[in-house]
Amino acid sequence: MIGRLAVKSLAAHPVRSAVLAAGFGLGVAVMAILLGVAEVVLEQSRAPALAGGGDVVVRLGPDVPAQLLLAGPLQSDALAPRVRVAAPFHTSSVYLLRDGARVRVRARGGIPSLERRLGDRETASVPGWRDSPADVAWTQDSPERLLRHIDRFRPIPDAPEWADSWAEWLYFNGRTANTRFYLTFLVGPRVESGRRAAGVRLQLERDGRTETFGRSTELTDAEVQDAPDLTIGTAAVRLRGMHYHIDLDLPGEHGRRVRGSIRLEASPGRLVPPLEVRGARGWLTGYVVPVTSGVLGGWLDIDGTRVPLDGGTGYHDHNWGFWERVSWRWGQVQHDGLSVIYGRVLPPADAADPAHMPGFVGALGPEGPIGYATDVTITETDDAQGNPASISVRARGRALDLALRFDVTSRVTTRTTQGPIARGLDFLQLQGTYTVTGQVAGRRIDFQAPGAAETFRGE
Repeated sequence: MIGRLAVKSLAAHPVRSAVLAAGFGLGVAVMAILLGVAEVVLEQSRAPALAGGGDVVVRLGPDVPAQLLLAGPLQSDALAPRVRVAAPFHTSSVYLLRDGARVRVRARGGIPSLERRLGDRETASVPGWRDSPADVAWTQDSPERLLRHIDRFRPIPDAPEWADSWAEWLYFNGRTANTRFYLTFLVGPRVESGRRAAGVRLQLERDGRTETFGRSTELTDAEVQDAPDLTIGTAAVRLRGMHYHIDLDLPGEHGRRVRGSIRLEASPGRLVPPLEVRGARGWLTGYVVPVTSGVLGGWLDIDGTRVPLDGGTGYHDHNWGFWERVSWRWGQVQHDGLSVIYGRVLPPADAADPAHMPGFVGALGPEGPIGYATDVTITETDDAQGNPASISVRARGRALDLALRFDVTSRVTTRTTQGPIARGLDFLQLQGTYTVTGQVAGRRIDFQAPGAAETFRGE
């Protein structure tokens, strides 16, 4: 019907139809040209030369800490020799007011010394443009300083309703061919003395046998403030450069004792940056992974039996928050230079809705993060006794689409009858095998590897 009308209109008014068609064509052509010019102008406005020199401009969102990039991935073995100077800058709107008139302008701020190294002609001749103390902190930042910063302990927030359940801890695990250990340095809430409850706990799996060692004490705020350098009784953690050094002397069951010296190597950029979730009336929980996969060394001695750790693989994360009626799901696996971590925190219902608490899956390569997703489902399948038999994780994101299946081979169950963490629940530390399939950043993923997981059982 439309075609017939068009033919009749063209036959009845040929000149008018031709002029109209030419006008439409001209309008479309002009619009295409304008769009093309706008795209060119936009690309030129983003040129590195206009941003102060350099060959590459990396633009970060407001929620991405630039220092994690400058002292992290850009300092990795693959990129550090190729990066001459990293000059951060920020743009914002500024308003000039004069005689009642207001003019909006775009202002740009950067670090003077770094801008000059990149040949920024606009500021090179301005003597008064010098580095401030805050600028100097940026220019002197390093992977070691960044690692210490993200692994520091936080002051207890002012949230009286949750204060009794505050805890913060350094967690390490490591494995060799026939040995696996879990090690926690925990500092809890204030006790009646005004000091902080603290404890260190080592779970050791060796040759099919599980043993637990530990010690508890109280610490002052001054003894906590230098963390991750932390001493709890006869156990201590020290961060020296990019290496964690851990010394242990802990009693165990039946008069047994473990002594040891553990080393774990961190890598620039191979970390998960701090994540923090907040809820009602000041409730919060936080998590950071300073070492997703590092070279393990050292030894453990159990009543004269030496257990070497050299050549093993280690992991380190750091947790803080209010933990009354809180549980979580967590897991981690490494294979062929790739680390995959998943997790979800389940808060008390009066702090935040557990059903709307997102999960997280992150993938890290040898030089740092390569993909993540928050569209995550975690499904646990129990055996006849109600213990986890398998865990399935499905994650979808822009650069990550993964399916993980974890088949449980062993577990350590701890009844949390006291302390600040999930009181009254069974805390399960699981060992098993992961099957991981999918893709990350265009790379096809298909492997099986040993890994770990944590979960809870109970009401």
